[in-house]
Amino acid sequence: MTTRTARQWNPAIRQFFERLIAAGKPCKVAMTACMRKLLTLMNTLVKRKTAWTNLSAA
Repeated sequence: MTTRTARQWNPAIRQFFERLIAAGKPCKVAMTACMRKLLTLMNTLVKRKTAWTNLSAA
């Protein structure tokens, strides 16, 4: 559910998802890639004790 919400509202995840779909990946594969991206992002934020800044969408 988090990935579906991020895909809709987070510009960085939306662009990543759309790029995968444009490359011919099935929806489930693209969603799984977005899940992994969110998990690694969250782990990095916790490890560094920093807040989210959406620099990749700028």
